[in-house]
Amino acid sequence: MYPAGLFGVEGVKFNSSVAGYWLLSCMVLCIPLSAQQGSTDGQWLYYGGDLGSTGYSSLDQITGENVGDLQIAWRWSSRNQGPRPEIKSSTTPLMVNGVLYATAGSRRNVVAIDAASGETLWIWRMDEGERARRAPRPNSGRGVAYWSDGRGDERIYVVTPGYHLVALDAHNGHQIESFGNEGVVDLKNGLGRPVDPIEGIIGSSSPPIIFGEILIVGAALAVGGRPPSPENVPGHVRGFDVRTGRQNWIFHTIPLEEEVGNETWEDDSWSYTGNAAVWAPFTVDPDLGYVYLPVEGATGDYYGGHRLGDNLFSSSLVALEVATGERVWHYQIVHHDIWDYDNPTSPILVDITVDGREIPAVVQLTKQNFAYVFDRRNGEPVWPITENPVPASDVPGERTSPTQPFPTKPAPYDRQGVRIEDLIDFTPELRVEAEEIVSRFRIGELFTPPSVIDQENQTGGTLTIPGSLGGANWEGG
Repeated sequence: MYPAGLFGVEGVKFNSSVAGYWLLSCMVLCIPLSAQQGSTDGQWLYYGGDLGSTGYSSLDQITGENVGDLQIAWRWSSRNQGPRPEIKSSTTPLMVNGVLYATAGSRRNVVAIDAASGETLWIWRMDEGERARRAPRPNSGRGVAYWSDGRGDERIYVVTPGYHLVALDAHNGHQIESFGNEGVVDLKNGLGRPVDPIEGIIGSSSPPIIFGEILIVGAALAVGGRPPSPENVPGHVRGFDVRTGRQNWIFHTIPLEEEVGNETWEDDSWSYTGNAAVWAPFTVDPDLGYVYLPVEGATGDYYGGHRLGDNLFSSSLVALEVATGERVWHYQIVHHDIWDYDNPTSPILVDITVDGREIPAVVQLTKQNFAYVFDRRNGEPVWPITENPVPASDVPGERTSPTQPFPTKPAPYDRQGVRIEDLIDFTPELRVEAEEIVSRFRIGELFTPPSVIDQENQTGGTLTIPGSLGGANWEGG
């Protein structure tokens, strides 16, 4: 669901009535659905429409037949919401009782907009100074989270570029003084490792998710394509008391000593490796009380010689109990990830029927063009996932996993791997030129590892499809 413009949002009118018009993105699986979740009554209370991230609305006033009759009723611009204009807006506004709540501008201001008129109701901003200027994600982010106790206490929560968690009164935008330190929790504290308060190492661009009295926060770290060091801050996931801001629990995405998964980090590499954060949005099953974590790769997007082993829980889908943060199940989707194949999308909850069996499932779309489908109760694959042999790395110091998990169903939704047969052949001359260019690089099947550039022989590294942007990325699902 995206604003209908680069710098603002638009309302449209239809049949003399005014409505906010948002493009909803949704995933349709080519399997029977026995149940459909989604937003109700025109509300959009969560980033993904509902806790299950289905991105689905049952509204049917606008159809394929009448969509051409829509007219613009109002515009709201975010051009002046920061020291510089943004070239795009990634925010997904929430719709709560006729009010749109969104983030805007490079300072990630929070705005409340009357959905019927486009009138600005309130704006909140925080000047984080140098801390924001050095932030790894200095942009408007993807939105906010909403919570209500059902008795008049309604709140909006945002994670700022400088990695502060802020609670606002949804009615007026004032900070909730009883939450944290006058409405603010410094998320750089409580990670278990020292974090410089100014250096732009860790932040976030996705909103938190709230279920019951627990607010869950992830992280986004500095891009690790060429890390200056194998060390970084770990992207552990934390649960906070939604009323007070007290940290209730922490789940170590890079397991500490004696924790499950620590044995997959050789030579104590768990103690200094970072990332393995959840920068994509979370998903919650309200019936089970589980939150699903799409975890990214560990520090060193394209080299892991300093962190040998499978590196749990990086590049994994993990289910936790919301109340306690205790792990229920996990499945590692990429072993020892050196392709930057982070899990980029919020997992999607669907109830499916397979061979007459009704299965409550969770679907993880990936950059590598696979959809991994699990029974969301226990993590069992709905269809077999096989460990297939993949090419080994010849980079000095590197040791890749000999196999990677390949789903047998559904089929890949786009191309995988680079082949000579895929090169353009519009003319014989262009084909010859294309083959000559590609001959300077290493190509191959999915999971062909990165390689060393040989400048002396004028050969490049590895060409991959899909690349590090996917496949699916954060817009998917």
